Order: sequence, then C-alpha cells, then structure tokens
Amino acid sequence: MFTGIIQLSTPVICINKKDDFLTLSVKLTKNLLNNLIVGASISINGCCLTVTIINKNIISFDIIKETLYCTNLRFLKIGDIVNVERSMNLSKEIGGHLVSGHVNGLGKIINIISLNNNKIIWFNVKDNLIKFILPKGFISIDGISLTIGKVINNNFCVYLIPETLRCTNLKNRKLFDFVNIEIDYQTKTIISTVEKFMQNKFSN
Repeated sequence: MFTGIIQLSTPVICINKKDDFLTLSVKLTKNLLNNLIVGASISINGCCLTVTIINKNIISFDIIKETLYCTNLRFLKIGDIVNVERSMNLSKEIGGHLVSGHVNGLGKIINIISLNNNKIIWFNVKDNLIKFILPKGFISIDGISLTIGKVINNNFCVYLIPETLRCTNLKNRKLFDFVNIEIDYQTKTIISTVEKFMQNKFSN
C-alpha cells in the first residue's frame, strides 16, 4: 500500500525490452535505498512494482505484459521522468490517501491551464472510470494523491499547487500524454454496491 505522496521524481536510466516484457531501471536517493531489499514493492507512476535487482543506487523492476497493457509504463523512454514512492510505513503520518498501486486505467491530458500560482490539468477517461470520479473525491494520477476538481461528461480536472508540481512529473506532462489512474477504493466499492443493489431491485 502507498499514500500517494511522491518521494522522488527521477528519470528512467535503462529499459531492456523483450517480447511482452521489459526491465525498467531508475536511480534512487540514499534515503529511499535505506533497508530496501529485493522483493520489496515500490510505486512507479502509481504502479506497484517488485524490486528485482539492487545494484548500488540503481534499482530494476521486471514488468510483464498485463502491467504494460494496463498502464502508461509501456510508453516510457530513457530520460522520461517517473514518480517514485516506497511502500507506506504505518508508524508515519499518512498525508495523502490509501493507494494500492493497482492501476484502473489510463487518462489522457486534454488541456493544461497555467496560472500565476497554480496549474489546472484536464483529463479524459473512458466510461468505465468516469462514474467513480466525483468532485472533491480522491484520485491517484501517476501515483499522486490528488483531489478531483470539476467533472464534465468524461472529463475531469485537478488543481495543482507549486509544491505538487515541484515534487512530481506533472510539471513535465504535455497535451495528449497518458497518465495512470487509480480510483479511490472506497468510492469504487460504494458505487459498485449501489449499482448491484439497484440492478437486483429492478430485475425482480
């Protein structure tokens, strides 16, 4: 589990591609390497990955076909900036919201509005996701815990303060980039439960 509070925004330094499989490598800072072991879970762009190799400060992850299909990791190139978060520690303050690292789908950036002290980014998502996206609700975008702003049809926006832009890869995002979306689990559970109840009620 993760909190959606990004600890490092860092470039991809190596991608080794094979058929429907790739190994991704990034450099971690000293504090993020502390007590890290092979087999540990780390969030890369909001996707929970397993550490397979630790070579000094270079950490590698193996990514299989299903993960590539469901996430924006398949689009990564060497030099692209990714968001990194170690697994949450229950003894520390949780500043975001509970994030599983299981990506529900992709969102496409359709508008970026730069203001004096913040930035507004609009995303488009498919029908199967938008029903779970509610104004003022939680959402994880590339692993970042954010509050949903407005929702219009299949589009929604988030408001980004300078600190969020400084600490994450959203400052590097461009129009039509794809981001990883994870819906808040509680919101998804409540809406899915109500939908099933209503279906059963009117089918009897």
